[in-house]
Amino acid sequence: MTWSENILHPANADASAGLLADYTPLDGLPDELLDADGQMRPVWRDLISHLARHSPEALEAQFARGASYLREAGVFYRQYGGTGQDERDWPLDPIPVLLSASEWSGIESALKQRADLLEAVLADLYGENRLTREGHLPARLIAANPEWLRPLVGVRPASGHHLHFIAFDIGRRRDGRWWVLGDRTQAPSGAGYALENRMASLHSFAGFYRSARVQRIAEFFKAFRDSLNALSGANRAGILTPGPMNDGYFEHAYIARYLGLPLLEGEDLTVSNGELMVRTISGLQPIGVLWRRMDANWADPQELEEASQIGTPGLVAALRNGQLSMVNSLGAGVLEARAFLAFLPRLSEILLGAPLAMPNVATWWCGSKAERDHVSQNAASLMIGPANAAHMTLEPDPRISLGGENRSAADQPLAEWLESSGADLVGQEVVRLSTTPVWADGRLQPRAMTLRVFLARTEDGWQAMPGGYARIAAGADPSAVSLRRGGSVADVWVASGQASVSEAVTESPPIRPYRPSAGLLPGRAADNLFWLGRYIERAEGTMRLLRAYHGRLDEMPDGTANVLTLLETIFAARDLGTGKGIPDALVEMLSAATGSAGRLRDRFSVDAWSALADLQNTVKKMRGVVQPGDDAALALGVLLRKIAGFTGLVHENMYRFSGWRFLTLGRSVERALATTRLLLDLAGPTTPEAYELCIEVADSVMTHRRRYSVHTSRASLVDLIALDPLNPRSVAFHAEEIREQISLLPGAAENRQLSPLARTALRLSTDLAVHTTDSLDPSALSVVADQITALSEQIEATYFHQI
Repeated sequence: MTWSENILHPANADASAGLLADYTPLDGLPDELLDADGQMRPVWRDLISHLARHSPEALEAQFARGASYLREAGVFYRQYGGTGQDERDWPLDPIPVLLSASEWSGIESALKQRADLLEAVLADLYGENRLTREGHLPARLIAANPEWLRPLVGVRPASGHHLHFIAFDIGRRRDGRWWVLGDRTQAPSGAGYALENRMASLHSFAGFYRSARVQRIAEFFKAFRDSLNALSGANRAGILTPGPMNDGYFEHAYIARYLGLPLLEGEDLTVSNGELMVRTISGLQPIGVLWRRMDANWADPQELEEASQIGTPGLVAALRNGQLSMVNSLGAGVLEARAFLAFLPRLSEILLGAPLAMPNVATWWCGSKAERDHVSQNAASLMIGPANAAHMTLEPDPRISLGGENRSAADQPLAEWLESSGADLVGQEVVRLSTTPVWADGRLQPRAMTLRVFLARTEDGWQAMPGGYARIAAGADPSAVSLRRGGSVADVWVASGQASVSEAVTESPPIRPYRPSAGLLPGRAADNLFWLGRYIERAEGTMRLLRAYHGRLDEMPDGTANVLTLLETIFAARDLGTGKGIPDALVEMLSAATGSAGRLRDRFSVDAWSALADLQNTVKKMRGVVQPGDDAALALGVLLRKIAGFTGLVHENMYRFSGWRFLTLGRSVERALATTRLLLDLAGPTTPEAYELCIEVADSVMTHRRRYSVHTSRASLVDLIALDPLNPRSVAFHAEEIREQISLLPGAAENRQLSPLARTALRLSTDLAVHTTDSLDPSALSVVADQITALSEQIEATYFHQI
């Protein structure tokens, strides 16, 4: 049975009618599901038929799978408000927006033409300046825009193009045609979220998606990745991010991981001899292409915004030198000013010799009278009459620092008001958007929507991502198409003639197997990996101490009181306290670990990140709820199993190269130091009642019982958890691990000479190897603790704090 026969089958027709019984498009607005006659558009029939065959409860269960995927993958967006920033779940509506292949072809063709126009305008603004010289653009519209960067005038892009990755916000107007609502040329966001929307759709529509014949979006990213690598030549391509506090950081990290590109911050980069370099643990390494996800003004404090603390001094000079390709060029954001929409129709005819295939939303630039008189003969869209007043809004353009007041034109005819005022405002027609079905309150309901469509420049020219993603209004208000106003997003499916397959980025089969060189590891990333290892190990050791304490709190046998007093003294020194089942200090340790990992999201698998997020969420829920004593001991056991899950995932799945080595170094340094301090606190000659506790906290009880037939003594304790090189909980084991990992790092040996750091590590391992249980007294243990602390500081100075 074909899809058309299926939907027309009486049973399916009745089911579909029931599903759509309460679906009523908003008055006066076009709808994506139903045409002007109230008939279902053909491209929707398969999906509606699929939905109609399930009860609302069954659909909720299907959609929950997609929502669960997003939560487990850690997909969020950061929203800022009066109380600071807040990470919120990604608000994906499960019902996709559907477009036919023929309609998509028209959209794609029109936007490719627009991309060529924007490239030509940008090349002129930073090149010949013909458009303003000949009166096609008012000079003040450019010069007063803070995104027009004078230091970039005359700088020719090394790639030959200013624009490589752009986006367009489009909407369907009343007559059913599409128009452009805005151009995104600075550093357009959303492409990574479009990928995650698609992955969630695969889960929500498992079993149906493959037969739905939806055009894949993975090929779009593969083509763009290949173009970036081609531009970089012998050097590397990277992604420049403002850092973890940026509201788009999740997307930056996701795309970096998806494409296999290093995610770089401004502090990772430096300019040497006119060339942009990455500060890595192996020294300076050249970078050939930067995909910029940072606003241009903040990219170089030396020549642009001097207050920037996230940029790289000298970046503009590197661009002038022609050794770096920037995606997109610094200064490309000037085209995002809404006032440009007023001029693009005429500029298309001048520069491309053809009208815009997809029109703008009607826009007027209301400059001063003299400027209007100067340019109106070249830009007919500036001509404004009283008839426009009822259909447009007037407001300052936030991207243009122009004078004038935000006065209402309601009290007098618009033309008269403009004639008498010196207002510098942008007028734009009030937009009424089409609606699309969403799933709300267990049924389909219409909501206004816009599409964001992405275009990437590839070796074959502009290529569009098939679909992009939709932004959906909150409630029936068609103007609230914004996440900040409670809106949502949706996947966009473009019909295809082929069955859908995986959305993974594919590779052409190589001629022969090879192992490419490992990626760049900036010193900042190595620093965070090292401290992630330390924080995780510190939290685990703290959990074991706390569990040992709370497990004994209700027992009170002979000798327990002395042990509890000893533990309370240790807790006081470590600011742990004993009044809470889950102390604040433990929560802070895990928050510090998550913070370090958060700056490395591109380096962790989804499973590892989910395990760490689950650990932190669990400890936050326990905080203030878990009571001291047996309740706390049980809760801490749960946390220990969860932290073991994270460390196990990382250990098993992380590639054994420099990044893994620094994470391992952090864990080994922390465990060696913590175990040494544990011996100092609990294995003194005068505290025999604490020996069993010491072995328990060191997680070596079973090993001790198997290896030593005598009762626990200080000698057996020191032998096992200080000097035994085969015990993964001993100081000696981790001293040797530290020595081995350092020996494999860049610069560990040159000309057959050990580096100072490698010598320090060898000395620590050798000193422990020659110690005996008698010689490793408290004084010697204090020396070992000092050695480990000094070694940690030397690691930081050698690899993390390079100039």
